Amino acid sequence: MNRSTSVLLPAFALLGLAVGVAWSQSQYPEGLLNQKSSFMRGAARAMGEPFRGLTTSGGLIEGLFSVRDTEVSTAPVREAANALLSTLDTAQLSRAHFAVEDPEWRDWSNVDVGIFARRGVSLEEMNEEQKAAAWNLLDVSLSAAGVEKTRSIMRTEQTLLELNGEPIRYHEEKYYFTFMGMPSESEPWGWQLDGHHLVINYFVLGDQVVMTPAFWGGEPVVAESGKYAGNIILQGEQDLGLALMQSLSPEQQTTATIDPEKTRNNMVAAANQDNLVLDPEGIRGSELDSSQKLALLAVIREYVGNLRDPHADVTMEEIGEHLDETWFGWRGGSADDAVFYYRIQSPVILIEFDHQNPVGTLQKNQPGVPTRDHIHTVVRTPNGNDYGKDLLAQHLAEQPH
Repeated sequence: MNRSTSVLLPAFALLGLAVGVAWSQSQYPEGLLNQKSSFMRGAARAMGEPFRGLTTSGGLIEGLFSVRDTEVSTAPVREAANALLSTLDTAQLSRAHFAVEDPEWRDWSNVDVGIFARRGVSLEEMNEEQKAAAWNLLDVSLSAAGVEKTRSIMRTEQTLLELNGEPIRYHEEKYYFTFMGMPSESEPWGWQLDGHHLVINYFVLGDQVVMTPAFWGGEPVVAESGKYAGNIILQGEQDLGLALMQSLSPEQQTTATIDPEKTRNNMVAAANQDNLVLDPEGIRGSELDSSQKLALLAVIREYVGNLRDPHADVTMEEIGEHLDETWFGWRGGSADDAVFYYRIQSPVILIEFDHQNPVGTLQKNQPGVPTRDHIHTVVRTPNGNDYGKDLLAQHLAEQPH
């Protein structure tokens, strides 16, 4: 059952706000209720804005993306999506399937279900056949590293449940699948995975794939006890970013540093920020030597490499074309144990990494002080191609529906 994007969005937003607040009032303490209400007001404002995409103050750069043949088949993804859809009953389909232009694409969040009410069908409610089909979709859409990262982040939810004892908010299978459009060889379509600390938007047009916005995060970064003791997440993103910063000369580090102090959460491009205006800061790629450029590409590949390898290669080629226009900015120190934030920004990719204040690990971490035990990362495609929107617009202009 698909919603009309122009008529029903305000009604659904108001209904979701009313239902979510009423549910929260019966389930949660005042502090969490206030957090939820504030978040939902911000989400309603953001969803009411027409999509433009992330830009700089210089405005939208046009002509960066084109509908083309990449010669990398998306047939396995299409077949896996159809297989999962075929297992859903009518009620599940009514919650999980939307039109390809539906605003459901933009209605995602990295916060837990105590704050954000999700649509779609969760792994938690699926039967074993459906779970197998869901994981097969992830297996053929992502790289092996991306699948393992997905599983590891989900495991942190079990650890949060064990630490905090809140089964309504935390569970390793509270991750929801939705589909936009019908899986097709030539028509645009896609899927979304939405949950706490893990959001994947996966747009497909022919043999092209856009996997942004994508959010990968978690807390605790290392599980010290419980069902998944030893589970570790997001160390590559942390260590490669730090290695790049440490490879810079003192003068380059000064140029790259936005702020030498890291005292708060610094991420700016996560949920409800589809139209963010953000100017690059730090050091420009053209100011790096060849080994430093390779280190920068290694950091980027750590994120892009969550996508299945052939399509990741296509994306990296696009990024490489703009390497001299790619900026690297840093907040915090650069010691081996430093807590920090970094941003990589070019016309075709935005990456943020942020050590965050503790939320679910206050048993061992100081409130209000960023820690290595809580990491957020986000990847976006600036200049209008998050969710494949630029490609979709070109397709619709050439082949009106």
